[in-house]
Amino acid sequence: MSTPGTPGYAAQTAPPPAAGLDRPMQGRVALVAGASKGIGAATAEAFADAGAAVVLAARDAAALESVAQKIRARGGRATAIRADVSDADSVRSLVESALDTYGRLDAAFNNATDGPMPAPLAEIDPAEFDRGIATNVRGTFLGMKYQISAMLQSGGGTIVNMASRAGVIGVAGLAAYVAGKAGIIGLTKVAALDYADQGIRVNVVAPGTILTHHLEAAGPEAQRQAALASPMHRIGSPSEVAQAVIWLSSPASAYISGAVIPIDGGQSAGLKPPRMYRQGQPLPPA
Repeated sequence: MSTPGTPGYAAQTAPPPAAGLDRPMQGRVALVAGASKGIGAATAEAFADAGAAVVLAARDAAALESVAQKIRARGGRATAIRADVSDADSVRSLVESALDTYGRLDAAFNNATDGPMPAPLAEIDPAEFDRGIATNVRGTFLGMKYQISAMLQSGGGTIVNMASRAGVIGVAGLAAYVAGKAGIIGLTKVAALDYADQGIRVNVVAPGTILTHHLEAAGPEAQRQAALASPMHRIGSPSEVAQAVIWLSSPASAYISGAVIPIDGGQSAGLKPPRMYRQGQPLPPA
């Protein structure tokens, strides 16, 4: 396993996308909420590379516009709109702006998140907990509510919601985050069932450890430990999550709805101890 600062580390954490891919989203319109950085920005760029016109949304207007300019510089179409996913009027206006600008909405990725810093459950401020639930659960509900209404106008579409491995298994110290991501998984399954016969597919991705700005800021040792926790012994990249979202949004996944897709290097499959012992025999020193 390479470590930060040694040859091969960057390639293991962020493999380049495969060459020669077609443009499965050509002629379509995609909306990405939480698109100002990290996985959201990478997914917005991936939608554009796949041929879609992209509507980018987040609270940081300057960061959004920077992503949009990057897309336009590569010949893509992108519109940046400041929005608060926890506010119904803001989300409704966002979707209406997408329709006014491009005439339709075919795909959406609900990626916005927020919440308190890690702490034991009893030490979390109720207002901070509410903030996490408002962004994750209410934000995803509002996004789907208005996105689905828009998609029904043109015969259907696809929605991918951002959960986390933490929403499937739980993580100590992350009560609001875990509750929010678990709620997103539940909402996704209900929406998938409600609209399965109306041309709308709804799925959820559940990433494990991804090299976003949070893990970058945590430093080399945190990254090394995170990589060792994965059966693949590496960290995932935002582009790998983005490519999964594009696949779930494309005709290639046409018979998939209501699914929870782990993007975690095999962690959700179970445990892979670094060393195994034989029953009744001492484990020799490493």
